[in-house]
Amino acid sequence: MHRFDADTADLMRAVFDATRLRLGFDQVPLDGPATPVELAARVGQTITPGGLGGRRALELFDEVLARACISADHPRNLAFIPAAPTRSSVMFDLLVGASSIYGGSWMEGAGAVHAENEALRWLADLAGLPAAAGGVFVPGGTVGNLSALVAARGAARARLLAEGRPLPSRWRFICGDEAHSSLYQAAAVLDAEIVPIPTGADGRLTGPLLAAALAGFAREDASVREGASIREDASAVRGLRPDGHDHGDDGGGGYGDDGGGGHGDGEAGRDAAALGVFAVVATAGTTQFGVVDDIRGIVDVAREHRLWVHADGAYGLAALAAPSARVRFDGIADVDSFIVDPHKWLFAPFDACALLYRDPAQGLAAHGPQRADYLEVLDSHTNWNPSDYAIGLSRRARGLPFWFSLATHGTQAYADAIEATLATTRAAAAQITARPELELVREPELSVVVFRRRGWTDTDYQQWSSGLLRAGFAFVPPTRVAGEAVARFAIVNPRTTPDDIGAILSTML
Repeated sequence: MHRFDADTADLMRAVFDATRLRLGFDQVPLDGPATPVELAARVGQTITPGGLGGRRALELFDEVLARACISADHPRNLAFIPAAPTRSSVMFDLLVGASSIYGGSWMEGAGAVHAENEALRWLADLAGLPAAAGGVFVPGGTVGNLSALVAARGAARARLLAEGRPLPSRWRFICGDEAHSSLYQAAAVLDAEIVPIPTGADGRLTGPLLAAALAGFAREDASVREGASIREDASAVRGLRPDGHDHGDDGGGGYGDDGGGGHGDGEAGRDAAALGVFAVVATAGTTQFGVVDDIRGIVDVAREHRLWVHADGAYGLAALAAPSARVRFDGIADVDSFIVDPHKWLFAPFDACALLYRDPAQGLAAHGPQRADYLEVLDSHTNWNPSDYAIGLSRRARGLPFWFSLATHGTQAYADAIEATLATTRAAAAQITARPELELVREPELSVVVFRRRGWTDTDYQQWSSGLLRAGFAFVPPTRVAGEAVARFAIVNPRTTPDDIGAILSTML
């Protein structure tokens, strides 16, 4: 298996030929799923004692398995958030795999880590983060959000302990009600409460909404403390503490007004951590509509309450590269952390999420260095070890294909490509508005367009979507807004044209 012999050379040529063919398509085939029964019948048993041989395994993948996968980079794949990796990034991904690089430590992958950090620096500069900012590439937004929230809670906990104040009985973080589902997963893993704030018709979490939520928590906290004080006074009348023990002369402690380590007057209102709130997540481009929260307002309120601001820009923050869209992200320079996925709208292959910290020391404090005798040689004091800044020790150098594409094409090409998708989005909205049978649900903010076909039922949308996919023409599954089935385009591929949009809309007559 590990020798390079004639069979290996033959297989290498075959793999390169298949790769060359896929990359050479002007438009890749859309393809589509098959049922488990169909795949089992077509493929047969693939894992056998003697092996199938490389040529046969490759043939099965090329002719059966790959064709049962929808191409995320097809220009008429407008589902969920698709992908549009540059050919240079895909080619380099092949070399990254062949190079067998471990990307978790500087010692083992210094060159790769340096290149990844160059790409991270470009993203940090787009956002306006300080020169000391840094981070790591992780598999996706779910891990990125979770890792940032772990750091946020760690920072809040460390501050309370350093100031001699009690820890809350339960931690929680705030987000808007259109925030990504990965935040609910993060809350479950953290054993923390997620507090989704109702955002109203525009779907935006704002500074005033955050302020109102924090004020509500402070009132709840004051009410609880008042109740505790009443119970304590009643016990004092009986000469007992609430726990049944005699009173001594130790000053009482707890939540009194004596400054003995509890909440002082207004302290809970000034420091969200005293209320158990360790972070607020601002969404920089929701998946459903592409809505950008009021980042500036959220940051301003958060600073008054010593509250960590994390921006989930897995999809939307790519638009920082487009001059026409930057104004939507006012305040991003002042967040404590953010994520953006290059595999979404920054033209890299799956999977890569960039996690950036304003102060990387906070990420290091939460995640690293990992402790083991055999890891002592990985000096985290002088070297940048990516595994110290997020969950997980084993890591692929997954930022390298993104770096290579940036280095190859230059940042202006990225700006132009994202501007092209925004122009196509505007054209799509205009076409929908011009068709009497169609109606925009909401004006697009970034590159997501949500609209309805007047008079259609759930069944109509499903039949329409299934028919497009069956024909290999487009992949446009419906979504739901307030219980109503509607259509949705997510446009992140510069090869998607207004003509593509018009052709899809014409199937809805």
